[in-house]
Amino acid sequence: METPLETPRAVRPVVHPDPVALGRAVAARVRSALDRTAAQGRPCLLGVPAGRTLRPVLAALAADLRARPLDLDHLVVVMMDEYLVGGQRVDPAAEHSCSRFGRVEVLDALGVAREGALWSPDPRDPAAYEERLAAAGGVELFLVALGAGDGHVALNPPGTPLDSRTRVLDIAESTRRDNLATFPSLRSLGEVPERGVSVGLGTIAGSREVLALAHGTGKAGVVARVLAADRHEPGLPATFLHALDPAATALHVDAAAARLLP
Repeated sequence: METPLETPRAVRPVVHPDPVALGRAVAARVRSALDRTAAQGRPCLLGVPAGRTLRPVLAALAADLRARPLDLDHLVVVMMDEYLVGGQRVDPAAEHSCSRFGRVEVLDALGVAREGALWSPDPRDPAAYEERLAAAGGVELFLVALGAGDGHVALNPPGTPLDSRTRVLDIAESTRRDNLATFPSLRSLGEVPERGVSVGLGTIAGSREVLALAHGTGKAGVVARVLAADRHEPGLPATFLHALDPAATALHVDAAAARLLP
């Protein structure tokens, strides 16, 4: 059972007993977006992060789609970012490729084999990603993971302004350390790419709905820091949630990630 915590801040966390319950609740929101856009005859652009945070949601959504099938010809999975090596995207077959995650762990898991169902920013023309999203009607729902160590969102480092857009950037060392846990195939900090292409906080903020997710004891610190703030603090990118419309924004956490909250 989910429990909204009383707080005077714009972002009110919803606490679930465990990642499975969190996954079911968020998957229900995704399913609602899919049903709504299908009924309206328009594409459903779903923004997603790569990594562990999304897996409970994907498992629950796949189960729901098996129980209640839906034609997903209107689904477009919008990746947040991608690592770069030598100015080029990493090998799409590499385990730490965000595009691989989108293809294998999102589209394959949901049974979507349609060409063109996965979008990812191009480091050669980052601005074109913004134009493509806008031309398609914008992102319907963006799922966001909170970086455990530095509160990064996508690859946006501490100091990122609210109006930031898709661009090539240097990945903060603190973010790269977090990524060691996200992608076990990266065995040392030296193996984590130092450059990436990423949507900005402003890109995500332009979505119709934003759901931030955090589960596990390792996320307790960043969740507490985000909720101790009441506005965007550039040093902690995840606090951008406070600048969004509270009617279209939520922070879903499990009990372990909420353990440091008052």
